[in-house]
Amino acid sequence: MLNQSKLNIVIADDEAPARNRLRDLLGDIDNTHVLAEAKNGRELLELINRTQNETTSADIVLLDIRMPEMDGIEAAQHLQKLPKPPAIIFTTAYDNYAIQAFDMSAVDYLLKPIRLERLQTALQKARALIPSQLEALTPLSPKRSHLSINERGRILLVPISDVIYLRAELKYITVRTAEREYLIEESLSHLEQEFSNLFTRLHRNCLAANAYILGYEKRNHDEHAEKQWVALLKHVPETITVSRRQQHLIRQNTL
Repeated sequence: MLNQSKLNIVIADDEAPARNRLRDLLGDIDNTHVLAEAKNGRELLELINRTQNETTSADIVLLDIRMPEMDGIEAAQHLQKLPKPPAIIFTTAYDNYAIQAFDMSAVDYLLKPIRLERLQTALQKARALIPSQLEALTPLSPKRSHLSINERGRILLVPISDVIYLRAELKYITVRTAEREYLIEESLSHLEQEFSNLFTRLHRNCLAANAYILGYEKRNHDEHAEKQWVALLKHVPETITVSRRQQHLIRQNTL
């Protein structure tokens, strides 16, 4: 539940004048405190991570929708994986499609230039937000730029460009990079659909990043079994077995 005596607020906007205006407006509203400012979604998440275990943490984020590196919608989705996520109020300079997309009872938005009375109303509304009410949000970009991993109460961001493969194991997905493995709770089918231009399904439980596939080779894992096609990958010693159903990919890539 949000702090009823004082709201600690983080402002996230890539434009300094917009951040300054919000700070000025909040200065005229009782029981509010600007905890920090961020210039994009990645910087916001790093900042929130640092304050999660401190006495003073963010109650509300005033979050611009359009920002470089990571837009506000993707940042909001990552924030919801925190044990105690802050409430979100979106800000935008675009009406029409943006407001239609986010005009929902659970999430408020502020249309720039932001007015004092409208900001006050949004802050009151934000006190009642719950994390599950953001589940229906879709990023403005066609796909996420990062995967978010909840690890020890912090959100770790893994760039999609660093992911070598995604392997389904029981209820989790193993995310493999050159440095280490991470675990996320997502659907492999949904990940395949979202990143269809970047990953190839080599097996029913594994997607490999096209950029990290070195080639294919037939190997014998058991002296009594027939050889199987495997994909060789950059930066990691393990290989991925190519299922019979997907072996047409080998022919396509060796013609």
